[in-house]
Order: sequence, then C-alpha cells, then structure tokens
Amino acid sequence: MSTQSPHTNPELLKQWDNEARKHEKRVYFNKPQLMAQYIGAKTTVIVAGRRTGKTDSIASPFVLRNMQRMPGSTGGIVVPTFKHGLTNTIPGLLAAWKRWGYLNGIHYVVGRKPPRSFAKPITEPADYEHVITFYNGSIAVIISQDRPGSSNSLTLSWLLIDEAKFIDYNKLKDETLPANGGIRSYFGHHSFNHSMMVLSDMPQTQKGSWFLHYREKMDPELIATIQGTIYKIWETKERIARLKEQHQPIPQYLKGYLKWLDQSLNKFRSVAVYYKEYSTIENLQLLGEEYLRQMKRDLTPKTFQTSILCQRIGITHDGFYSSMQEHHKYDASNFAYLDELGYDKILKETSLQNYDIKAASQFSTLGSQLDSRTDEDVNPLAPICIGMDYNANINWIVAGQPSGSRLNILKSFYVKFERKIPALVDDFCAYYAYHQNKTVIFYYDATALGSNYAVNDQDFRYVVVHEFERHGWQVQDVYLGNPMRHDEKYLLINQGFAGKQRLMPFFNRQNNDDLILAIQSAGVERGRLGFRKNKSMEKQPESEEDLLEHRTDGTDAFDTLYIGCEKFPQHETYPISLGGIM
Repeated sequence: MSTQSPHTNPELLKQWDNEARKHEKRVYFNKPQLMAQYIGAKTTVIVAGRRTGKTDSIASPFVLRNMQRMPGSTGGIVVPTFKHGLTNTIPGLLAAWKRWGYLNGIHYVVGRKPPRSFAKPITEPADYEHVITFYNGSIAVIISQDRPGSSNSLTLSWLLIDEAKFIDYNKLKDETLPANGGIRSYFGHHSFNHSMMVLSDMPQTQKGSWFLHYREKMDPELIATIQGTIYKIWETKERIARLKEQHQPIPQYLKGYLKWLDQSLNKFRSVAVYYKEYSTIENLQLLGEEYLRQMKRDLTPKTFQTSILCQRIGITHDGFYSSMQEHHKYDASNFAYLDELGYDKILKETSLQNYDIKAASQFSTLGSQLDSRTDEDVNPLAPICIGMDYNANINWIVAGQPSGSRLNILKSFYVKFERKIPALVDDFCAYYAYHQNKTVIFYYDATALGSNYAVNDQDFRYVVVHEFERHGWQVQDVYLGNPMRHDEKYLLINQGFAGKQRLMPFFNRQNNDDLILAIQSAGVERGRLGFRKNKSMEKQPESEEDLLEHRTDGTDAFDTLYIGCEKFPQHETYPISLGGIM
C-alpha cells in the first residue's frame, strides 16, 4: 500500500474520496436540526429533550462548518467532565461525520499529532492530546470543566457547549468565554467567527439554568429578517437558473442584488442570537391533539411539565427529597487512567463504529464500555455497598461506599424488560472487574424475600447472592427487616442531606444521571397514614415521554442503600479512603 499522503497525491486523494463516499448516505434532519443550520446565528441556544439529535445533527454540522470554512482556526468543545466528552459528545460528532464521508485518519485525527500532509494551525497547541485536528489545519480543543487549566492560553474562534445544564457557569465565564475572541485578521469577515452554540435538555436546577436568559436576548424580528433574506436569495438564484436554462442574458442588477443579499445575511447573522425550546407540541401536526390530551391524562403534572411542555421545574422542594441540593453532586474522573488509555482506545471502547443515537442519550448505556478505573472516587480496597429494587419491567442496583461522614453514591445500574437480575449483576461485575476487594455488602429488606416475578422460582435475595458468587464475588447480605415507613424514611434521608445524620449522601454526577433525575422529580402524596412517596406511575406502560428509569424505582434502591449504610453499618473495619473524593 502506498505510504504517500492523499493530500499531496491527487490520484490517491481521488481514490480515498471514492472510499469515503461509500460511507455516505442521505441524512434526514428534523425541524430543530434544520432551523439551527438555516438561521446560522452567531449565538445559538437549543433546549430540547433527549433523542432529538442535538449532538448528532445540530452540533456536528456547526463544528464541521467552522472547521471547514475557517482553515487553521481553533475552536473549543466544552463538556462538563472529561469522561462525558469521551463517551457522549465526541463519539456523537465523529459518528455523524463518518456518515457524511469524513473519516478518522484521512480527514481528521483525534488526540495525536497530525500527519505532515495536514496544514498547520494558525496557533499550534503545545500538545495534541485533547485536540481534534482537521486536514486544513483547523483544530478543536476538548475543554472539560473537571480538568483544571483546559482553557488556559487559548484563542478560540468558536465554542460548542454540550450538556449545558451540567456546566459551571462561573468557570465558563471566568476561564473559557474570554478566550472566544477569534482572530479577526483571518476570520473577521465570517458571521460565525466568535460563534457559540449551547445545547442542553431542560435543566432541573437553578444553577443549571444559566443559559435560559438567552431567550430574552433573541430579537424575533432579526430572526424573521434572516429567514426572509434566505428566501430572497433562493428566489433570486432560482430566477437566474431559469434564465440560464432559457439561454437568456442575466441582468447585471440581479448579480449585484444577490451579492448585496449575501452581504446583508452575513451582517444579520453576525449579531443574531437564536434561542429555541422544542417540546412535544412542536410536533402537534404529526402527533395530533388527542395524543397530547392522552399524555396530560396519563402523566403526572411534573412529568407532563418537563417531558411534554419542556419547562424547567428544578429540584422538587416540596418533593420527597426536598433537602437535596446542587452541592450533593460531584465529578470524579481519574485523569491519569483516562490519559493512559488515549483517545483512540477510548473511542474504540465506546463503540464508535456502532454508535447508537438513542443509546447515546443515556450514559449508563454507552459509557458501560468503560470500567471503574475511570472513577477517582472508588476505594478499590474497600467493599462496595449496594441497595436494589425489583420490578417486572425494571431492576436497579445503586452502589456506594461510605467515606468518613460521606456516603458516595458511586454508580447506579438498571436493566429493563427482558433483561433481568442476572444481567444486572453481570453489568455491575463487568464495570467493577478490576476492583481489588471483591466483596459486596448487599442491603435488602422484606421485599427481596418470597417474590419471583422478575427472575425464576427463587426469591430475589437468593438470585442476587447466587449471581454475585458465580462471578467470583463474596456477598455479605444484611437484612433490614420490613420496609421503613415512608414518613420515617423521608425524615431520615432528608436529615442526612442536611447533615443531621451520621452520613451525608453525595452523587457521582456522571455515573448517576438517570437516578439523580428520578430523585429530583420524586413527588409526595397524602395517604391514610400520612404522606408518602408518589409511586402512582410505576405500573404504567413506558412511553418516550415517561421512561421507566425516571420513575421512583431507582429512588427506592437508593433509599435501601442509605438506610443500610446509616442504620446497619458494616464498613467500619475497612479503610475508608485512598485519598480520592472525601
């Protein structure tokens, strides 16, 4: 095989382009994706639900346009954590590019110095470890907020901010936004120089709502003018095309008018802010009014508010976990191990070749290819405590380790429908395959005894213990008795969040995305014996707007874990920390 570069050998470039076209196929863009590209505003903020293709078909064209049309430029891809970027954002971008014919190793490289055939960036980075490099010299620096110094000394021409609800705005405005000044001498004529795209689903906390104010910054008349100008450009081009078909001369004024329209559009876009929220109502014509009426009947008010109307609710302050605050979440990436893996290895392990858009919306699915060595908060010498919940359609494990006065919720796992408890234990053991202390402290109550609808003729406790032992783990099972009354549980756990119990729970944000959302959404209802957790939706069929993993099943597994660690401590004889999260 030739060792020549396709960028210096035209014949080889033609061959490689033909190979790239084999990977191309026609791509459908939905309304949110089309409008973001159509408007092309300097600042674009899209708030939309999961599975709307935000990374795949809104972010990917934005990054591709900037890197293609500003050769040698430097852009920034801002992600809340290094691990999130490697398992969600970057695979989504690269998978879309591959479908459009842009191939790794030919048109770009990730995490390594580019070949000599690639053009040089205007400002070359000190190293390429966290950089995507295009053949024309454009680079995109992956900026993770949990990694200090990611934005240092950068001069950026554009910014993509993914999963904005998890972004620390103070860090963003102090460290990253000032760097997005662009290089005017090179790219000042482009409307998208110094551009910014912000993507997120609806935030659940006040801290995560920093980007919602862009709605007030958008000028609807300016956006309408951009749309009208694009239409006039299309209309004029169509007129010129018809004249050419008829072999008639093209009036000079038409060419001048088209040039003036292009210049005007560029000016409009260069100052425009485009903010859009996409709720299910946007698809009213497709879904029909009866569908929305049914959703309003079937869903709880808060679920309808967030999943259908796309409205922010924040932490439910009158809900079951009313004392949970933003500071009860933390990030804990093991940078040393992630750096040792390298980008090529990581992207391979996140199944880029078989990247699935729907699976990418759930880190617990896509990120399962990585293991606990990527987590800084795990003490490998101590056992792992678990609480579980058992249901016909969804089963949960919530894993944690006490560390001093903290209970770190390390990671949560769930399986749905045909995957049952054996598969759930498989997932846990695969993730913690390199954990040195192969001991689980399994807290369970009477709900784990005498039931079998999710597995076989044995009860849940037996199946759980058997499956862990089959994987080579020792199980220390601790019986909690009958389930704690809801009002007692409410008091105990909320006092824990408030620091009035021995242990305060803290959640690894990256590893408990669905669990955190379920906890923040858990409501309260009144009953004969006082108030209780609202579990009315647990038996309802799953829908796109009401996923099983966002209901209260996972919160019950967390309750069991917390009650066990707080009331029945078994970990006192083990070392509590190796210097990680404290």
